[in-house]
Amino acid sequence: MEVRGYIQRIFPGLVLKPSLYHQWDISIHFELAKGLYQFKSETDELNSEYFNQVYNQALLLFNDIFATEDKILLVTNVYQCNDYLGRSKKKMKVYSHYITNNNRRIRLKQETLPYMYDDEEEAKERYTSQFSLECRKQDIRFPLLVKAICNQDFPPLKPRLHNPYGLYDPDVFFINVTKNVILYIYDDRGCEVIARDIETIRPLYEKYTNWVDEYCRDEINQRFK
Repeated sequence: MEVRGYIQRIFPGLVLKPSLYHQWDISIHFELAKGLYQFKSETDELNSEYFNQVYNQALLLFNDIFATEDKILLVTNVYQCNDYLGRSKKKMKVYSHYITNNNRRIRLKQETLPYMYDDEEEAKERYTSQFSLECRKQDIRFPLLVKAICNQDFPPLKPRLHNPYGLYDPDVFFINVTKNVILYIYDDRGCEVIARDIETIRPLYEKYTNWVDEYCRDEINQRFK
């Protein structure tokens, strides 16, 4: 399945990049581990209670959104400089480390797109490599992948995502093609969920309403009235 064709058909006008919540009205912005902090009070020591709650909440959302039988598009945006264009099409470790099915992995697709952060001064010197793989939940080591996404800003923690090209860390999007829902966990702080039909994600809103980002709560509550 081709990513751009799917997005244009189901989520017209959407660009698959951070801040999905602000691009699409049928959306929820969740904050993870509310009330806890990355570091223990007045120290530089990482707070294991915080990170364990982040992992648990992110996985609860993932498991509620994706069922075993659902078709998934696992999409990764990798940000590179033009100097790398035309060089080795190195497959991201997102797929070599976290996809269990070799027969699936060999179907990995790659497309070169404009740089997603087009407001930056050096945007013309950069581009986006977008990798995509059609798979099922059982093909993904999703507990480890979700954990790696949440750990990306904290080098001591493993597993962790890494961009070998030295720009922003990769952005990973989990697309439920069966239910037309997209989950984007941007880091340990939170995630965005968007859907074609508001009733598809109403159970998430009702079940995890305490996790809704407070800055967006009034707007989100109004959407689900």
